[in-house]
Amino acid sequence: MQSPKDIALEIIRREGGFVNDPSDPGGATKHGVTIHTLRRLGLDLDGDGDVDVADVRLVSVELAVDLYLRHYFHGPRIAHLPQPLQASVFDMYVNAGSNAVKILQRLINETGLGDADLVVDGGIGPLTIAAVTRAHDQMGAFLVDAYGIARRDYYYGLADRRPQSRKYARRRDGGKGGWIVRAEDFMRPRYRLSEADHRARCAAWG
Repeated sequence: MQSPKDIALEIIRREGGFVNDPSDPGGATKHGVTIHTLRRLGLDLDGDGDVDVADVRLVSVELAVDLYLRHYFHGPRIAHLPQPLQASVFDMYVNAGSNAVKILQRLINETGLGDADLVVDGGIGPLTIAAVTRAHDQMGAFLVDAYGIARRDYYYGLADRRPQSRKYARRRDGGKGGWIVRAEDFMRPRYRLSEADHRARCAAWG
């Protein structure tokens, strides 16, 4: 079983090093830590009185792991979810904030297996913990797969609505982009789209 720190290190591996892509709403990023996160937390890493791109460049792996564990794992209470779900929800929380939990809450409501009508608020409270635990007791690994599929659908939906984001869902050669590969990493191979199905899903983008 992976520890939360191991999961955080895997997330950093997926996120990569310093990136400052103008089409990315997250802005300048290093190891997945965005400039917005540094500003929100008031982390002036170079001590010059402001938080800017220079501070992002100073984000170390150790700092990223610490931020992830405190603000994206323990803070949102992901540790209270069934262990098999934690890695995928944690990874998604780093990538999409509280939308990671909203996706899970909608999934539980849609399946009806959690015996609850959850408020889709992105918070992991007692009702969400109980409902997700009941659903996992009934579905087991299928709930983890279903969450991965819901993540994938979320990414495709973002790309449908925002053409600038399509490069994250579809490579230049038409293959699966990083977002889709990332979601499918957390589901069993039988639930991953074939290349043909992926291309068909993206065909309307031109």
